[in-house]
Amino acid sequence: MNKSIQRRDFLKTSSVLVGGSLLSTSHTMKKIAPKPGEIVVGHNNYKFKVIPNWGILDAGKNPVNDCHEMVEDAKGRLFLLTNETKNNVLIYDKSGKLLDSWGHTYPGAHGLTILNEGGEQFLLICDNTRHQVIKTDLKGKEIFKIEYPKETGVYDHPHQFVPTETAVNPKNGDIYVADGYGANYIIQYDSKGKYIRHFGGKTNDYDDNLFNCCHGVLVDTRDPKNWTLLVTDRVNNSLKRFTLDGKFITRYHLPGSFVCRPNLHGDHIVAACFRSGDGNWPGSGYVQILDKDMKVVSTPGGSEPIYKNGVLQRQHKDDENKVFIHPHDVYADSDDNIYVAQWASQKTYPIKLERIG
Repeated sequence: MNKSIQRRDFLKTSSVLVGGSLLSTSHTMKKIAPKPGEIVVGHNNYKFKVIPNWGILDAGKNPVNDCHEMVEDAKGRLFLLTNETKNNVLIYDKSGKLLDSWGHTYPGAHGLTILNEGGEQFLLICDNTRHQVIKTDLKGKEIFKIEYPKETGVYDHPHQFVPTETAVNPKNGDIYVADGYGANYIIQYDSKGKYIRHFGGKTNDYDDNLFNCCHGVLVDTRDPKNWTLLVTDRVNNSLKRFTLDGKFITRYHLPGSFVCRPNLHGDHIVAACFRSGDGNWPGSGYVQILDKDMKVVSTPGGSEPIYKNGVLQRQHKDDENKVFIHPHDVYADSDDNIYVAQWASQKTYPIKLERIG
C-alpha cells in the first residue's frame, strides 16, 4: 500500500472487509498528542484516549446490570446487551446518545451477534438463564429460538446448555453456538436453527480439541480461501483455530489473558479479557489487539506485550487509572475507536476509547 494514502481513503477502501476497517498502523494514521489530563491506554501504534462519561444514562430510567456485548448495525447504531430486564437492549449513536431501548424477557442476556440475511439484519441473543439462543429483528421481535441441543445425544436436560456466544458464517448463514458455561461444546446449526454437528467438550486439562470455557466463537474470514473458526479456551488463556466442520488446526496461547470472545476488525482481532493472572484477581481485566499473524500488538489496560524467542510473555493488569474492571466484550468502529462493555463492574455503562495513534 502507498504510504501516502490518507487514513479516511484507506478506511473506505477496506470497507468491504468484515468489521469495516483495519486497525491501521502508524503510516496510515496521523498520531494525535493527548492533552493534559487525558487518560491514554495501549501500546506501540495502537493507543487510545478514554472518552469521559460516554454513554452514561439516567440509571433510574435506563439501568444496566452486566454490560455483556455490543454490535453495530448498518445505520451505525450501537446495540448494547445487558441482563437488566428493564431494558435488555440499549441502542446508542456513536456520541453516546440513547436512541432507543427494548427487551424485558432476557434475564440471562449474555451473547449478542448481528447477522445479515436477505438484505435485512437480525440479532442472536444467548440467554444463560433461559438456556436458549433467540433470533430477533432489530426491534426485538423474536423470529425463532434454539433450545438445548438434545439432537447431539450428549445433553440430558436444558440446564446443561448455558450458551455464551454465537457466530454466523456469512456465506451460508450457519450458526455456531458456544456452550461456554455448560458442557463446552460448539454446536453448529443451519440458518434456520436445524442441528448439523457438534464438537469439543469439557476438559480440565490442556487438550487441543476440548475446552475449559469455550466462551466465544468467531468465523475468521481474513483468508478468503480458507475460512476457519476461532474459539476461546478461556481458562487455558488460549484461542484455538478449527476448520468450519470442527477439526482442530492450532492454538494461540495468550499467557495471563482470560479472553472472552475474539472480534474481527479488518486484519486484526480485538478482544476483551475479563481477568488476568490466575483468574482469581478481581478487577484485573483489559483489552487485547492481535495482528493478522495472531501476535499481540497492544493491550490497553494491561502490560505491554513482550515476545522472547517468538513466545508471548505472561501479561497482567497495568492500569494505574483503573479504567477497566472486568471487560467482557469490545466493538471497534470504522474510525478504529473501541467500545468496551463490562461484566460485574458496578453497573457502569460502556467505555469508549478513541484511537490516537
